[in-house]
Amino acid sequence: MVSAIAVLKGDVGVSGLVKFEQSSPEAPVTVSYEVKGNSPNGLKGFHIHQFGDNSNGCISAGPHFNPLNTTHGAPENNENERHAGDLGNVKTDSDGVAKGQLTDSLISLFGENTIVGRSLVIHAGEDDLGKGGNEESLKTGNAGGRSACGVIGISA
Repeated sequence: MVSAIAVLKGDVGVSGLVKFEQSSPEAPVTVSYEVKGNSPNGLKGFHIHQFGDNSNGCISAGPHFNPLNTTHGAPENNENERHAGDLGNVKTDSDGVAKGQLTDSLISLFGENTIVGRSLVIHAGEDDLGKGGNEESLKTGNAGGRSACGVIGISA
């Protein structure tokens, strides 16, 4: 079992912890998250970005992690219809907390296209999953600003 973690921090009061676990290179990754400080009762874009660089805030994380050079899409889409880093949306409760778990088979903690060393970003708005009908939707899902981010690192 390989485990990784990202501690999310942002300039707008959003913070959180995201844990990743994968039992083997062929197995899906389980992602557990708890993010606080969001606006209540909404969906927030949740993506892995290319770079593990937060030196200029979350903007330094670069674009979505996209090793197959595809367009943006929903996490349930196949590998030719989404970025590897497209994890969809997380739902906030009435206190602005997003807490839950998801699994994904396109990301990995192993190999050449590992997510270790990249950034996890939670966005200010809802990801339209590439269905927004414009060019930006196919790049970012129109998810808005970057509320918080953290570098994904191997955990003990």
